[in-house]
Amino acid sequence: MTVAPRAKKKGFAAWIGKESTAGYVFSLPFIFGFLMFMAIPMGLSLYYSFCKYDIQSAPTWIGLDNYIKIFTNDSTFTKALTVTCYYALIGTPLKVIFALIVALILNHESKAVPIYRATYYLPSIIGGSVAVAILWRRLFESNGTINAIFGGILPFLDGYNWFSEGPAIWVLIILTVWQFGSSMLIFLSALKQIPRELYEASRVDGATGHQQFWHVTLPLLTPTIFFNLVQQTINSFLAFTQCKLITNGDPRKSTLFYTVYQYNKAFPAVGKSQMGYASALAWIMLVIITVVTAILFWSRSKWVYED
Repeated sequence: MTVAPRAKKKGFAAWIGKESTAGYVFSLPFIFGFLMFMAIPMGLSLYYSFCKYDIQSAPTWIGLDNYIKIFTNDSTFTKALTVTCYYALIGTPLKVIFALIVALILNHESKAVPIYRATYYLPSIIGGSVAVAILWRRLFESNGTINAIFGGILPFLDGYNWFSEGPAIWVLIILTVWQFGSSMLIFLSALKQIPRELYEASRVDGATGHQQFWHVTLPLLTPTIFFNLVQQTINSFLAFTQCKLITNGDPRKSTLFYTVYQYNKAFPAVGKSQMGYASALAWIMLVIITVVTAILFWSRSKWVYED
């Protein structure tokens, strides 16, 4: 008995039957979200950066005036960029180093280690929340918990003003270092991937624990260090909640983050919005982050072990 060949589907039915069609269909939510919440807003932001725009009225094209004003007649821009760079250059290495130290401590076989991992990761989950920012401010107030605990041990901390011009930025840096959980878990995962045979071979050759760290562990962790360094550097340049809720840039703009300055231009407490000016600030920050990231990638071949 001969079976007649199945007729080929044509048109829309054939297109639906393709395996690639299923991929396109399942990708549609992401494509829609990317266009609506990323690509189109970025395009509008680029256009507004060349306009005088206050949200309430139609944008007026002014060319490069926003950018010229930023670089030639805006001292607050320079101050905010300086504060943000200081925060990133100090806070990021401290955060990565602290995460590595904790990961090394937790890289041991113990039934309690999973509990410790979850406990140390918790600040990274809630660290950017409004509640934590408010709590952090309360901790470092003159009559706060920090002064109450350490004031008896260190008398100069009794009633010490942590939000004065000098130490205020360090309150924010300590907060970002405290949020080391995500980097710590990445380091911990990388430590688990280092072959035990390398440690055994180095031990046979007479290497001490200190020598094993510097000549085995650290070189093999350099790709992970590089990843965490890039990720946390970008996050530091984009930090917002900590500054806005804890210090709001005070005192005397000594803690004014770039993103907070940009936000204040777009949504000022008093006066008209300068959304076009804020858009120009956003694109300048994008260029700065791109340059910093490119420098990090350029340096990769000089210190990252790739073999």
